[in-house]
Amino acid sequence: MKSHYCGQITSKNVDEEVTICGWVHKRRDHGGVIFIDLRDISGICQVVVNPDQSSIFKLAESVRNEYVLQVKGKIVNRSQETINKNMFTGEIELIATNLVILSKAKTPAFPIDGYVDVNEDVRLKNRFLDLRRTETSERLLKRSKITAIVRDFLQNNGFNEIETPILTKATPEGARDYVLPSRVQPGSFFALPQSPQLFKQLLMIGGFDRYYQIAKCFRDEDLRADRQPEFTQIDIEASFIEESEIIRLSEELIKLLIESFSDHKLEPFPTLSWDDSMERYGCDKPDLRIPLELKEIADFVVDEEFKVFSDPAKDQDSRVVALKLINGNSLSRNKIDEYTKFVSKLGAKGLAYIKVNDVNDLENGLQSPILKFLKPETISSIINELEVDSDDLIFFGAGKKEVVNLTMSSLIKKLGEDLDMYQKEWAPCWIVDFPMFEKNKEGNLTSLHHPFTLPKCSIEELEASPESAYAYAYDIVLNGYEIGGGSLRVFDSEMQKRILNLLSIDDEEAANKFGFLLNALESGCPPHGGIAFGLDRIVMLLTHTTNIRDVIAFPKTQSATCLLTDAPSQVSDQQLDELHIESTFKEE
Repeated sequence: MKSHYCGQITSKNVDEEVTICGWVHKRRDHGGVIFIDLRDISGICQVVVNPDQSSIFKLAESVRNEYVLQVKGKIVNRSQETINKNMFTGEIELIATNLVILSKAKTPAFPIDGYVDVNEDVRLKNRFLDLRRTETSERLLKRSKITAIVRDFLQNNGFNEIETPILTKATPEGARDYVLPSRVQPGSFFALPQSPQLFKQLLMIGGFDRYYQIAKCFRDEDLRADRQPEFTQIDIEASFIEESEIIRLSEELIKLLIESFSDHKLEPFPTLSWDDSMERYGCDKPDLRIPLELKEIADFVVDEEFKVFSDPAKDQDSRVVALKLINGNSLSRNKIDEYTKFVSKLGAKGLAYIKVNDVNDLENGLQSPILKFLKPETISSIINELEVDSDDLIFFGAGKKEVVNLTMSSLIKKLGEDLDMYQKEWAPCWIVDFPMFEKNKEGNLTSLHHPFTLPKCSIEELEASPESAYAYAYDIVLNGYEIGGGSLRVFDSEMQKRILNLLSIDDEEAANKFGFLLNALESGCPPHGGIAFGLDRIVMLLTHTTNIRDVIAFPKTQSATCLLTDAPSQVSDQQLDELHIESTFKEE
């Protein structure tokens, strides 16, 4: 139906007869001559319909925005004064000799022919229209290019693409499974995979050595701007491989992607231990574009009468930190109050601060409501420890570690955004040496990564002190987002059983849930490990958006709803009967 794409025609095609197809982006009637900007996935070509072409001129008068046309004609150069330097095709135009309306269109729910700030719900409800907008289509086209680069890189490094099942067995991986009833096995259920973790380990046991997959994964968890219930992983696993080799290979891939879509050449990625990252930034996803760090000051305030500081300084599960903001005195009291409300919503009881007007006069050169509660020598020690200068501002966080870490790490990222403190465009890093376990709210051990991660200790050491055990686990972080995580895997069945026992999974339950894996581990399992990258997050960062829904063709809302198709929806009683399910839900 067409000989060329609209957006690929240039002056090289002058005097050629071409046929193009696309949507009417704009239609303009200038003194009896009709101009139509015809758009397809590649761009826009200007079509000219002259009145002497009477057979098609009347038809051209009837077209409206988003009609679908086929146009034949000759490519000519535009006159010098009408060249559009902002368009790739801006030097030429197509003089129409034939025009066919392939499809008519009703008035769209929002304009397509220019950038208009449209409510996201309206865009998602009419996603087929939103996909036509240049901003949306360019992101998805870049996603396709990113995926192609990933595949080429992995194939060239000896990895084989292998698909793993979507219908699988429910396993505990940190979030709720999506479960599906089996019609032919009444009372039994499949689960959608949270990751291909166990299957890729089985592939290693099966001798496939190097595997990858662009894998669909599913997690029934609370959503955020950078999360979706169904998402895509770049999943990688290899046998007879060490942690350093996985990190090197992964770093090469991320460098390749960033350098393919920007002018930046990246230095080797810095590496932080999990402990170091938590101490300095309060999180394991630091944004290293922002030059702000936390300083532990518990030793300086432990003997103070000011219990807001001294009580947590004496508690091993708490911490007291200071955050220096260079030239922070420019912040108004109202702005400081805003940041106080910000951290309070995250669980902090407040946000103490000291404004340093004159660092050489600690008696009269400081400004803060908490000065009267602290000894002069304590203030002096803190000033010296932080290397504070005049016009700096110090924020303080004190309380339980999890609260201080959450609030102060969030404050760092908010200050960086509000004050535009970013020192570079790309700041990747590795976080390594994760703890093997953490405690949940009930005081039980849970895996920090997943229960198949290899610990850096023996079985005996692990059982004697599980809370102090570290793992061969690693995350890659880019601009404050975790874009990938992986580990070396347990390849000994006895070690795997003991880890499951520590997670309150006894041998009977382990055999029921993971018997197939434990059996495979006893069949000659090679040392192996891997990593999984979040493709959606990588595309999100490379297309300079902060909303993951922008880079998924048909995303869900934050309530896990598809506005386009109205999914999820109720099913008929007949379907429920076939599945031997009775719905107990009653509408309010």
